[in-house]
Amino acid sequence: MIGEAGVAARDRQLVLGLGGTVDFELRWDSAVVERLARELRVRRHELTPSAPITDERSLLVTILAFVAAGTGAERFVASSEILERFAGHFAYDVTLGGTGVRAGLVLDSLGIPSVQHLVSIDDNVRRLLPSTITVLSSATHDTLDPHLIVQYPVGATVRLVDGDIVSPAANRLIFANDPPNREMVIAEGLADALATASAFLISGFNTMQDHSLLEARLDDIARALPRLPADALVYYEDAGFYTRAFAETVRGRLLPSIHVYGMNEDELQEYVGHPVNLLDAADVTRALEEVQRIIPVPALVVHTRYWAIAVGPQSARHREALESAVRVAATRYRVGDGFTPEEAAATASMPQHSGGAQLVAEVEKSITDAVGVPAFSLDVAHPTTIGLGDSFVGGFLAVHAVEGARR
Repeated sequence: MIGEAGVAARDRQLVLGLGGTVDFELRWDSAVVERLARELRVRRHELTPSAPITDERSLLVTILAFVAAGTGAERFVASSEILERFAGHFAYDVTLGGTGVRAGLVLDSLGIPSVQHLVSIDDNVRRLLPSTITVLSSATHDTLDPHLIVQYPVGATVRLVDGDIVSPAANRLIFANDPPNREMVIAEGLADALATASAFLISGFNTMQDHSLLEARLDDIARALPRLPADALVYYEDAGFYTRAFAETVRGRLLPSIHVYGMNEDELQEYVGHPVNLLDAADVTRALEEVQRIIPVPALVVHTRYWAIAVGPQSARHREALESAVRVAATRYRVGDGFTPEEAAATASMPQHSGGAQLVAEVEKSITDAVGVPAFSLDVAHPTTIGLGDSFVGGFLAVHAVEGARR
């Protein structure tokens, strides 16, 4: 077990959950994609982001649909074998994923230790997880169900027999079939870990697909949450729910305990049910007000490629955390994994996105309690688009790690 309440302030810790993943990060290669499209006879008119993914062909159709739109997403696949076969066509890197794990890796880069709740483990996790991260796991044996990560650059071009696909923006796609994360077994030691926490990150329920099991896991979290110190921060990061109705179940159970509720631009648009022009202040203001009515929390944080904005009665206290989060995510974008505190500090002097800065100023005037930070405008030959939202969360929590140590 990891301590009891009442420990010295210096022993306060960040607890990150709830599940981690082993990721196969594809190295984008348009020539390989075109070859597969020819072999599988994929046509442009077939492209759709919402059809079931049951084989390599339907996986490719889905990928190309998102590339054509320049958007990101997370989708369920019928089996892990489909993902492993598809990955075998490309060069790829084996990395660790999951919001909690990537946030923990960012914190490690900044010299901040954390406690990571895991539901699966194998030799990849043991090899790649830094020693500064204390593992709290519910896994009883080793398993490997890789997540396929596809990041594509702006201008990626794929020639199909009936027309070309050209990506209007860089983005990332996640595909998975992960039984341990669908079951999301909560470790017995979680409540004890929370007793000494300065902050608790909740994420990962989006992969669950059994409603009764989801309710049981939410019961487990509800029993553990009272062990948190009264001044601890609870941060909930939304994600692409495989079963969208489950997001409402999670909100219904956890919303009273959440201090900060985070989401990215794709999830914002899912909630409001229509596209949002991220550089139009009136459009963004309407979307923020609409999603705030759905999710009434002390601080609702939306992070996008152009800006990050918090709305809600407690938003003002998180300005420093927003600045840290945007800076850290931009550092990952330009440097990739394993950056140094000095590299993160250097990002602060780089140019901010002018359109994002203007939008933030206008939204802060329109919404009384809005607090915003523009993103950085970076010209990077080979940017990292995977894990930027997770890095944002890590940068946000880094500020609360320091605050927790001062208490």
